[in-house]
Amino acid sequence: MRRVDLNADMGEGMGDDAAMLGIVTSANVACGFHAGDPDTMLRTMRMAVENGVGIGAHPGFADKEGFGRRRMVLPEESLANLIRYQVGAAAAMAKAAGGRLRHVKLHGAMSNMAATDRAMALTCYKAALEVQGDLILMVQAATEMEHAAVEMGALYAAEIFADRAYEEDGTLLDRSKPGAVLHDGAEAARRIAAMIAEGAIITASGKRIPSRIDTICVHGDTPGAVAMAGELRGVLEREGVRVAGI
Repeated sequence: MRRVDLNADMGEGMGDDAAMLGIVTSANVACGFHAGDPDTMLRTMRMAVENGVGIGAHPGFADKEGFGRRRMVLPEESLANLIRYQVGAAAAMAKAAGGRLRHVKLHGAMSNMAATDRAMALTCYKAALEVQGDLILMVQAATEMEHAAVEMGALYAAEIFADRAYEEDGTLLDRSKPGAVLHDGAEAARRIAAMIAEGAIITASGKRIPSRIDTICVHGDTPGAVAMAGELRGVLEREGVRVAGI
């Protein structure tokens, strides 16, 4: 049976995290820089433990005003420290919640930049693994993030997005462009089912990019995210795909 993880970003003060945790198998918890705070981190992680959902750190740029979606260029050591700090906090809060940090997934602009910059991805991932060496790296599939994880010989999960459209090179279509964010749950579910069946990312133009697919993201801040996640999980299970944690 084919198997895939279903993940969502949480602890960002947007969306219904409690409802989402009844559907997904992985939670990417904001670490306080682009969104969130210690109280929200602990509360979200406790709910994840109660639901048997894997806990991940979701570090981003120090940009609450822009929700971590504004690009920033930092010195390598400063970027590494930004990751170490956030992953360390997430690991401590996961322990306090009665769980353990399982994975790390970069947020927003940091993630999109690392998807095309292998050196940046390597800096981020090496810093995260310095904090906890057994973390699974959740990477954008078929990008420099995946190439960095392979180069490091690290455990990783290749991720595709249910609610985002793709450019021809396999990166995400910029949110400023029409059609970048999908809101129709049925459409998203059909699209993801097709990608899994074909083992490929399907771009906005219909191009197929062969790819490993381990996990699917539904952004928690997307309107109708809970309904979309529920519909997606239902379609996958009817297609014979087992939804389970990484």
